[in-house]
Amino acid sequence: QVQLVESGGGLVQAGGSLRLSCAASGTILRLNAMGWYRQAPEKQRELVAVITTGGSTNYADSVKGRFTISRDSAKNTVYLQMNSLKPEDTAVYYCAAGYRYSLGHPDYWGQGTQVTVSS
Repeated sequence: QVQLVESGGGLVQAGGSLRLSCAASGTILRLNAMGWYRQAPEKQRELVAVITTGGSTNYADSVKGRFTISRDSAKNTVYLQMNSLKPEDTAVYYCAAGYRYSLGHPDYWGQGTQVTVSS
């Protein structure tokens, strides 16, 4: 089993920045990808960013150039640096981890952290 614990959400004005963290614990050696999903009210959950064990990254078009995913392997932690935030970025952000590189169907989820961007 793998446990994911997120932190770093909050309220920020448009144009501001936030950094989310996701600490993984448990049986993590076989994981091949970690990343972030988000879900806004009345919308489907969407993949925001992925990072693989090889360091490859992928982003949703809506966040490219504004968000950066990174990891600290020594701390088993993945980060999402969010800059130039927009009100449409408001959502609950979920950390996800999986055995498949695409992270299209994660095997593990965090509890979620709220990000609210005011206009």
